[in-house]
Amino acid sequence: MELIAGCYEQVLFGYAVRPAENWAVVSDFTHHAHSASLSAVAVNDRYVVTGSRDETIQIYDMQKKVEHGALLQHNGTISCLEFYGRTHLLSGAEDGLICIWNAKKWECLKSIKAHKGHVTSLSIHPSGKLALSVGTDKTLRTWNLGEGRSAFIKNLKQNAHLVKWSPSGELYVVVIASKVNIYKLATASISGTIVTKKNISSLRFITDCILAVAGDDELVRLFDCESQDCLCEFKAHENRIKDIYSFKGEDLHILVTASSDGYIKMWSLDPDKIKSSPSLLCEVNTKARLTCLAVWLKSNLEAKQTSDEARASSSQVDEEPRIKKICWTDSGKTAERDGQEASKKRKSTNVQQKKKKILQRLK
Repeated sequence: MELIAGCYEQVLFGYAVRPAENWAVVSDFTHHAHSASLSAVAVNDRYVVTGSRDETIQIYDMQKKVEHGALLQHNGTISCLEFYGRTHLLSGAEDGLICIWNAKKWECLKSIKAHKGHVTSLSIHPSGKLALSVGTDKTLRTWNLGEGRSAFIKNLKQNAHLVKWSPSGELYVVVIASKVNIYKLATASISGTIVTKKNISSLRFITDCILAVAGDDELVRLFDCESQDCLCEFKAHENRIKDIYSFKGEDLHILVTASSDGYIKMWSLDPDKIKSSPSLLCEVNTKARLTCLAVWLKSNLEAKQTSDEARASSSQVDEEPRIKKICWTDSGKTAERDGQEASKKRKSTNVQQKKKKILQRLK
């Protein structure tokens, strides 16, 4: 797995985490990703995409370890990115647009004028049929992704800056400043409200009932969505927490936190013992002002291929072991161009230049 984090300094960090080696963290790459600070990051089992204040979305192929290109549909800061499996990516920005992308051909399938103001957050339902978005026009909008149109609009009293579906899709939450409103999909009405002392910067569902909330302080709080009670709180960092991420491992739930203090930390959570503080698995100091966070998990297929390659390499004892370093290679500003095509074009250009030089000498 890889910890992926963006920062104000325009850099994308990648750290390899090795659970089998006592959760050792090794620096994998540092890439100057954009010409402005990074504002959003999203992952699926192959790609990492980053959004920035420079109005572009950069794509990275984590299997080939190359920069795959850029998406240039938006005008304004990219505020939110979210994958739906391997097939689609949704992006939202300050221009009020939500773009639906084919995540294989990297074509923009549809560009929707979603909000009169900025799009501040979006979330895709686990079924892939619906999406929610909030913006600076004080509305919560439900989208029919099959038809690419608005299905429902709910007026809010204030601007919301976060929206998130639960893992089952039966609940969703909307964050306004320091308040979390919990909605039931069946009724589309508020079933409960969580209020914190500080403004909320990020939140994640650990399970359908347990919600992790972080904000403008050093604490992470775990809430029960049914009772709205705070089950546990713990000090995660020395400065405010900018983003959190969660996923389920083989036998444990993992929460990852990123802070303005420059640290990324991984925590082990036990839902059955949720009232006890989680244990720290590992940490790394990026020495940067972090803004966004994700965890890239290698797919089972790629893990098998990597294992097969490792066995094949070890059987060739006469050859020196090859160490493959991660190095992003610029493949241009179009999403259609991948690393192989760029390499072919460069070879073709070199051949043409050599032919021209030979002809000039003959003349």
